[in-house]
Amino acid sequence: MSAPSDNLRVIEALLFASPQPVSEEEIATRLPEDRDVAALLVELCEHYAGRGVEPVKVAGKWSFRTAEDLGSRLKIRVQRTRKMSRAALETLAIIAYHQPVTRAEIEEIRGVGLSRGTLDLLLEIGWVRPSGRRRVPGRPLQWRTSQHFLEHFGLDALDDLPGRDEMKAAGLLDARPDLPPIGRLRDHLDPDGEEGGSGENGDSDGDGDDV
Repeated sequence: MSAPSDNLRVIEALLFASPQPVSEEEIATRLPEDRDVAALLVELCEHYAGRGVEPVKVAGKWSFRTAEDLGSRLKIRVQRTRKMSRAALETLAIIAYHQPVTRAEIEEIRGVGLSRGTLDLLLEIGWVRPSGRRRVPGRPLQWRTSQHFLEHFGLDALDDLPGRDEMKAAGLLDARPDLPPIGRLRDHLDPDGEEGGSGENGDSDGDGDDV
């Protein structure tokens, strides 16, 4: 295969360097006046035929894109960072320190109603999970933290959660009543669906906007 001409190299470099697709009119301004831009683009397409990237015309403009047949092999999972609201952080802390706990108990501890989106968000992230139903009238659903919660926060077990003094020193705890001793958390690690204790007071460990 012969080496590409200087004009072809200019078009190639322009398409690679441009953050946006480039029109043929824009390409023409970078070439001598007597050059046939359309013919050069056809030549560039032939030059890249069968390669991993190729020049493609979309909406009247040109850009380099990955070959269509490689799309299924180049999927990239992007991790999105989402700022947690104070309500979500408080709810997560209550579940962590009082699990298994019901929605009504979370609301009683926080002193305000809990929007459905708060638990949905924690469930979507994978930090909490349903844990059977409480054996009381109405059989409310119980919540506890997940294995992913431990992995994300670098905890070997729930007993490794920071104590009240540590959280207060870090500015993550206000003047609300004490949480139960951390040692009691181990007593709650019963199989799903079993009855468990519920918390009586709650803490917050974050900041942000309310859900």
